[in-house]
Amino acid sequence: MANKILNALNLSQHTTNLVFGNFQFLLFLGFLIIIYIANAHYSEKGVRRIQSLQKQMKELKWEYTAIKSETMYKSMQSQIDVSLESAGLDLAPSGVKVIEVKPD
Repeated sequence: MANKILNALNLSQHTTNLVFGNFQFLLFLGFLIIIYIANAHYSEKGVRRIQSLQKQMKELKWEYTAIKSETMYKSMQSQIDVSLESAGLDLAPSGVKVIEVKPD
């Protein structure tokens, strides 16, 4: 009688039959787990790439702003006058003169 109880409680044989009986389903679950992990890695890679591009865009924006302000500063009349003095030219302090050409 004790032997019958032990055989009824023998989970290893029941577990083995259960595993082999559902082997295709377990393979499918394993495949889904691999796809899930690969998708998580792919998503993290995409997020890191987006963050890198955002950082690069911010740096380029800073560079653009610096170049733009430098160009605006150098295009001021006083700065043009200073840069032309080294070449021996001088802007007239009276301002801009208009030259009109009359048709014949």
